[in-house]
Amino acid sequence: MPYDFEASRFVKVDYDTKTMPFRRLGYSGLRVPLFALGGWLTMGGSVTGDPVKEIIKTAFDHGINFFDLAENYSKGKAEETMGRAIKELGFRRSDMIIASKVFFGVRSGPNAGGLSRKHIVEGTQECLSRLQMNYVDIMFAHRPDPDVPMEEIVRAFNYIIEKGWAFYWGTSEWSAEQIEEAFHIAHTLGLIAPIAEQCQHSMLQRERPEKEYANIFKKYGYGITTYSSLHFGVLTGKYNDGIPEGSRFSRDKSEKFNAVVQALGDQTGEEMINKVRALTKIANEELDAPISALALAWVAKNNNTSSIILGASKPDQLEENLKALEVLPKLTDDVMARIEEILDNHPAPEPSNGRPPLDETIY
Repeated sequence: MPYDFEASRFVKVDYDTKTMPFRRLGYSGLRVPLFALGGWLTMGGSVTGDPVKEIIKTAFDHGINFFDLAENYSKGKAEETMGRAIKELGFRRSDMIIASKVFFGVRSGPNAGGLSRKHIVEGTQECLSRLQMNYVDIMFAHRPDPDVPMEEIVRAFNYIIEKGWAFYWGTSEWSAEQIEEAFHIAHTLGLIAPIAEQCQHSMLQRERPEKEYANIFKKYGYGITTYSSLHFGVLTGKYNDGIPEGSRFSRDKSEKFNAVVQALGDQTGEEMINKVRALTKIANEELDAPISALALAWVAKNNNTSSIILGASKPDQLEENLKALEVLPKLTDDVMARIEEILDNHPAPEPSNGRPPLDETIY
């Protein structure tokens, strides 16, 4: 049975923001915590049953009320597992911010994935069934779909919002050009435009969020919910001396990690690890924090970041990452400058073709 909003008003578990900062999600009025809990690589897969409830409760007790999922995470099991856990924990639905995504589907078939109107509508309905909820707060288009007209995509998301199955929609790993097209169609036809993008952003992955999307942020006030802000664990320092037995890279041989694993074995990887070691020294000796907390606080320092999605396989891992909240106020201009010097990977600006620079205090 879906999560009954009216009945949930009488549940006695009260939500407390604690010390969690909140930011607007893009140009919308929705306020989201700076850190969210995601279910990509763990929930319903490597983590099931009571441990899921323990992790979710730990997040909730630290002010996290934003939970990020997708239809294909553990082939739908992530939505089922987290939906059941949230219901059993007795949280008010109105206190929660639930996001999911459609594109990849949970079955094979010509219309079982993608961004056709058929899959967006049916995928949303199946998502709500797995979550045992009447609506999600945000539904993301998990990838762009060049085989579907953009007008069809925008109209389909507009439809699920008008039906009350979602309040907002967003994009994930779309190009700036595709986001721009979605806005153009929405504004031209009087439809609802997306409010935020979900993409990778970390000290080691910067080009898209810091350069490609710059005009999208400026023009539309677009928001970002980031994932892999620890660069698949590299920014925890666990891979400084190779790939340890029992680690994610040793267990999971799937294609999604190939590029990172291959990089660790060549000169690029050596340079990357040297940066992690230098950053670890700043984190440990100057900020009294683990490198993971510094890496997450660095992403949070970016004004365009709405929320950072954390993954966790156990409660203490989540608590370790939330130390980023203590690091954030310590990131002075001097510390940020020294981090930039170590990283040496700031996206190059667009060429000025000889024009003098504008006043940086204004532009």
